[in-house]
Amino acid sequence: MRFLKLAVISIVFLFMAVTAIGLLLPSSVVVSRAIDIKADKDIVYQKMSNMYQWQQWMVGLDKEGVQIHSATAGNFLGTQVKITDTNNYIIQSSWTGKKGTVQHSIMRIIFHDASPQIAVQWQFTEYLKWYPWQRFGAMMNEAVTGAQLEQNLSSLKKLVEQ
Repeated sequence: MRFLKLAVISIVFLFMAVTAIGLLLPSSVVVSRAIDIKADKDIVYQKMSNMYQWQQWMVGLDKEGVQIHSATAGNFLGTQVKITDTNNYIIQSSWTGKKGTVQHSIMRIIFHDASPQIAVQWQFTEYLKWYPWQRFGAMMNEAVTGAQLEQNLSSLKKLVEQ
């Protein structure tokens, strides 16, 4: 009985300690990548602001089960994606996962009229709950999401620079 009591108290204390440490971590995670492209900003903007064009440069959108309902809405294997705003070479979208988690995405084109080169920046922001496993798991998010963003931006660059 004494051993059982000690085990329960230890588990409760450990959970409280991990939760307290998790609360010290940020409640949102931003993953951002950028790439320089030598192409016309309007052509790049067209590829980025129309979901039908995403299939040409985003990895995985050619899979069975991906449904694009319109130029601004689609279902990517259970993740509902909606472009919420497009103006001034900035595309904002909302990505809602199967479990209801929401990530906000911003793709922007940064340019100077005197330069033939533009910078395309893409960022995802994920808002986390207080759960310790979600806070610690978000540290892995940067590696996974960042690699996907880099791959997609490289595909976009290859597509528009041809």
